[in-house]
Amino acid sequence: MTDHAHIDHQVLSDAADWFALLRSGDASPKDNQRWLTWLKQHPDHVLGWQLVERIEQQFSAATGNHPDHTEATLQQARTNRVQRRTMIKGMGAALGTLGLGWFSWQQTSLPQIAAAWQAQYRTGTGDIQHWTLADGTQLWLNTDSAVDTFMEGPLRQIQLIRGEILIQTGADTRPLVVYTPQGELRPLGTRFSVRQDGRDTFLSVYEGAVEITTRHQQRTVVKRFEQTRFRQGHIAPLEPARLSQQAWHKKRIIAEDIRLADLIDTLGRYQHGHIQLSPQVADLRVFGGFPLDNPEQALGMLENALPIRIDQPLPWWTRIEPATP
Repeated sequence: MTDHAHIDHQVLSDAADWFALLRSGDASPKDNQRWLTWLKQHPDHVLGWQLVERIEQQFSAATGNHPDHTEATLQQARTNRVQRRTMIKGMGAALGTLGLGWFSWQQTSLPQIAAAWQAQYRTGTGDIQHWTLADGTQLWLNTDSAVDTFMEGPLRQIQLIRGEILIQTGADTRPLVVYTPQGELRPLGTRFSVRQDGRDTFLSVYEGAVEITTRHQQRTVVKRFEQTRFRQGHIAPLEPARLSQQAWHKKRIIAEDIRLADLIDTLGRYQHGHIQLSPQVADLRVFGGFPLDNPEQALGMLENALPIRIDQPLPWWTRIEPATP
């Protein structure tokens, strides 16, 4: 997440601790007053609290995006609202003065969610799947991804709606085109991955070559072991790509002298909730292979290998700090 980058690490940590206490049912009236005093001390305290509350809502609704789960999701939201009203009983005036509001799952991109759930192939958070298409093409979907395919007629077509895919093209002689919001990709007998990343499409080629054509008609050819990202009107310079980058299709991530912060960003895509990383350990270097289908095991391996300490004040909030002497 990027909307909390400016909030101090300690503020976020304190906000998670306050949330855990108030939701536990063990908070005394004096605790409630201390919490309100803390909120009033600085605007960032309010922002930190709002972030923790929003992540809690997203975690609670994580299995409710499917249309079949809509009523269950709404019922859970009603229950959560009642719990929150109980938790902050007597604090309404203070909350109003501070300008606090409860975030809802409606802040998510509903059109994209609807398109993803109607997609022909899709995965949830932490899920990695493989399919063989009618033309023999091998298709892997990474966590929280969705695609549509059309294999009839003179042109084979794959539409990446969200997330990331790995493709090993089949022997079919018809042209294959992969579409993203930023442009289209035409592989030339190849193995490659495509990731939708905000306003960018990220392409890595492991075999053969792939031609990029942006929406604004810029073109380039990306060859074996090259990668780039592009927007509708711009293609970034080519960079080296490593075979290890596709290890996710085997439910592994290979860390080759990367920052701990970068590894945590990747692991965070495979689980619901939030991982809070102390800036004091963000630049530690990491080597080795870690399981993507078991984030808790991966975090445990990191804790054994690095001078860090991991705790979980809430089921959906994991905190990584420097190890205590």
